[in-house]
Amino acid sequence: MRVIRAAEMGICFGVRDALDVTDSVPDPTQVTIHGELVHNPDVTTRLREAGFRHSPEDNRRPPARTPLVLITAHGVSQAERRRLSAAHEKVLDTTCPLVLRAHDAAVELQAEDRHVLLIGTPGHVEVRGLVGDLDSYDVVADPNAVRCYERQRLGIVSQTTMPPDLVAAICSRIQEHNPLADIRVIDTVCQPTRLRLHAVLDLVPRVNAVVVVGGRNSNNTRRLLQLCHEHRTPALHVERTDELNPDWFDNVQTVGLTAGTSTLDETVDEVHRALEEMSAY
Repeated sequence: MRVIRAAEMGICFGVRDALDVTDSVPDPTQVTIHGELVHNPDVTTRLREAGFRHSPEDNRRPPARTPLVLITAHGVSQAERRRLSAAHEKVLDTTCPLVLRAHDAAVELQAEDRHVLLIGTPGHVEVRGLVGDLDSYDVVADPNAVRCYERQRLGIVSQTTMPPDLVAAICSRIQEHNPLADIRVIDTVCQPTRLRLHAVLDLVPRVNAVVVVGGRNSNNTRRLLQLCHEHRTPALHVERTDELNPDWFDNVQTVGLTAGTSTLDETVDEVHRALEEMSAY
């Protein structure tokens, strides 16, 4: 079985920078990470073993018991940032710059007296942060969720890891349902997401199946998997090598390999080696 890697995959600069910050902390026991640094179980385990504490991803309101708190790569609202600053001696901020850009875009649209439509996954931690400073908004996950909105001034932004084709389809549906509205769109899909999705599109015609490596709750990883399925290519989502089932690869002569933006290089390499070892039998 031949293994072909996607041209662009795996850890992005935002995640790498966030990990670099944690590596520079002199005493991890004095730091509470405000949720999950990135959606990668291996990273979370490694940080816990180093001494970092974590606030639950789905309930981050109770104050941390450490003097320092660390904002994750997914970011928070300005309101949440002020709350954390008031409750702790110091805030370490690892928010991805491209997520900060999306925050600025949403606030800019609100300042123009627009009802903000955020294209994203409801409940996702990045989405919660993006809408946290907004007074008037809706989160739109797919074209079927679009409706006619009461406001005549609309603004559209997206979660940074949404597929550009899906964003375009939702924008088109919004315009169809609101033909008289003044609509402004700010493109906030991040470049690493675009590159990884394009790389999968280049990969699927050349393989019989694809292995997608990444966290179960990673939005961009799930989107890579979804794209494979949309192009009728069998795809297996794994977080680590022990989830690879040799039986799944029966009759697979060429397998593609890709990974989400929070997947460590070493994890990708381990999966690659495991696939090659399978092909030896």
